[in-house]
Amino acid sequence: MVMYKEDYVVNSRGMKLFTCSWKPEKQQEPKALIFLCHGYGMESSITMNSTAMRLAEAGFAIYGMDYEGHGKSAGLNGYIKNFDGLVHDVSSHYSSVCEREENKGKMRFLMGESMGGAVVLLLARKKPYFWDGAVLVAPMCKLAEEIKPHPMVISFLTKLTRFIPTWKIVPSNDIIDVAFKESHVRKQVRENEYCYKGRPRLKTAHQLLMVSLDLEKNLHQVSMPFIVLHGEDDKVTDKDVSKLLYEVSSSSDKTFKLYPKMWHGLLYGESPANLEIVFGDIITWLNERASVINQRLENELKHMNDGFSMQK
Repeated sequence: MVMYKEDYVVNSRGMKLFTCSWKPEKQQEPKALIFLCHGYGMESSITMNSTAMRLAEAGFAIYGMDYEGHGKSAGLNGYIKNFDGLVHDVSSHYSSVCEREENKGKMRFLMGESMGGAVVLLLARKKPYFWDGAVLVAPMCKLAEEIKPHPMVISFLTKLTRFIPTWKIVPSNDIIDVAFKESHVRKQVRENEYCYKGRPRLKTAHQLLMVSLDLEKNLHQVSMPFIVLHGEDDKVTDKDVSKLLYEVSSSSDKTFKLYPKMWHGLLYGESPANLEIVFGDIITWLNERASVINQRLENELKHMNDGFSMQK
């Protein structure tokens, strides 16, 4: 049985942000903590629910939140004024969750899909020794060429962001159509009132572009343990840059999974058989690292106790 809870927190700008959690039944001590970072235009409680349920049933405690302008949180729908502010909100809330008495000493893993993968990498940059590892699902380290406007259009729209930042005039393909292979999932996302489905707002598109360019240039700085997963037929984020992240990052513990014929939405946009493959890889990776690190903590505690016994 999984226990689900919803709440709100107030960020440094006085805005109410939606938060939620999925935990194994009370008798079961979580193997580790997993912190979700959803994608652009998405939200936590509905679109990420199946992901969180799978992980909670596997023995992990899961925490989620909706960014400003997303889901059930305050702010103009689909508007990202400043990506640094968004990352600060996530860092502040998730850090406070880790400090709760019941969570002290537990392993901390980040999990981000698409734009959420960019959030995860920036969280790790912000606190490089705080997080124990990351699951990066089709991370936004570079936007795929199929969804990017022409460079001349980008240049023109960039200048306009100073005057009409919230306008929804960025030309783009329907991301829902190219992100999720299963038609019933596309229907669910379109019917979800908390998902943003309009054209990207000018400032939002500019922020996403700047963040992806920054991450692409600094992939070598990524040092935490991670697994990066990407669909071979992804037309939203660039699979080649995920592979490059695996190749050039400074992490000594890294894994890259490329799934033939799969699309962008690996966590809930694929067939049941494909989802079993993806989550099998994710849960295996998490279990291996949580068990290794928990064993290390047990050994350290035993060593400390042995030391105290010898002193007596």
